[in-house]
Amino acid sequence: MVSKSGVTIVGAFFSPFVNRVQIAFNLKSVEYEYIEETLASKSDVLLKSNPIHKRVPVLIHNDKTICESIVILQYIDEVWTDNGYSILPSDPYDRAVARFWAAFVDDKMVPMLKELIVSAEEEKVAIKERIGEGLVVLEEAFTKCSEGKAYFGGDNIGYIDIALGSCWEFIKATEKISGLDLVDEAKIPKLVAWAARFQSNDAVKNVLPDIGRFVEVLERIRARAKAFPNRSWPYLPAE
Repeated sequence: MVSKSGVTIVGAFFSPFVNRVQIAFNLKSVEYEYIEETLASKSDVLLKSNPIHKRVPVLIHNDKTICESIVILQYIDEVWTDNGYSILPSDPYDRAVARFWAAFVDDKMVPMLKELIVSAEEEKVAIKERIGEGLVVLEEAFTKCSEGKAYFGGDNIGYIDIALGSCWEFIKATEKISGLDLVDEAKIPKLVAWAARFQSNDAVKNVLPDIGRFVEVLERIRARAKAFPNRSWPYLPAE
């Protein structure tokens, strides 16, 4: 199924990875059609458009499919250039730095959040400490990358902002479901202020999921994980 504009997102409302794609299109002023996916019973559209991973997000552009959120962000930035907005920096070194920190979010932070949600009670404090350490590292990265400006990308939302900012509600929802405070404003004041700016941006504020609904999804995920402990995490806020 493809929209009249030739751009369709197959997603799930709670997925930070889907939200990344939506935010990128908003920044680029590109209209798209959105298909909500039920991950417990994956649709034919999803299975046909992403037969390898069978997960959201999927971008369908003129009957061609692109999968994985970070790959999709780069594709969007390269294809839609008309409005002059760049998600990735133009300088090769700065682009490499942006990709490094986006990978840090996906490879380090997201797995720890998943781990905390399904962990045993006695394991939670240690995981919380690791998450806190990761956020301190990101606070330092923000200081260096932003150079005193509003975002990692400078004056405007960029690649790292989208990668991390899309996961901020995931962090807050994980706090609620775990009963632990993961965000210590005393240790990461700049990051907390940045998150507030990011979430209030016009391209972002109507995209991020309601925290209550997000918590409900994570509770269902946790229940499934406990019921089927030998399974990998197939119901995660997708990727």
